[in-house]
Amino acid sequence: MKIRIDSLDNIHVAAKEFIANMGTGKVFAFYGKMGAGKTTFIKAICEELGVNDVITSPTFAIVNEYTADNDTPIYHFDFYRIKKLEEVYDMGYEDYFYGGNLCLLEWPELIEDILPEDVTKVTITEQEDGTRLVEF
Repeated sequence: MKIRIDSLDNIHVAAKEFIANMGTGKVFAFYGKMGAGKTTFIKAICEELGVNDVITSPTFAIVNEYTADNDTPIYHFDFYRIKKLEEVYDMGYEDYFYGGNLCLLEWPELIEDILPEDVTKVTITEQEDGTRLVEF
């Protein structure tokens, strides 16, 4: 599936299309260069799912928990600062990844070895014209 984001003005349209095509997966690994728009797109997804919390990148906390409209948690991870997999083991990643709630991961490259088999890989790339292409 490919979704084009022409500008921030239509990022919520793209987020709705993404949500409509998520299937039954619960763990989504977002790949992309620094500045590709991973956090911005995840923020739009969360807003479309009814999150009213302040949505920010969990760069220092590693994980932020938000609450969707239906009172279910959404977990937003940022593994950018992970130095060793032991840090992820210590945080109890299995409870998150296999707990049945939506998990949105930034910088999954750093934890490839422990990603669930059924993870959905999402790539965001900036195009030459400044638009973003979301592929999953």
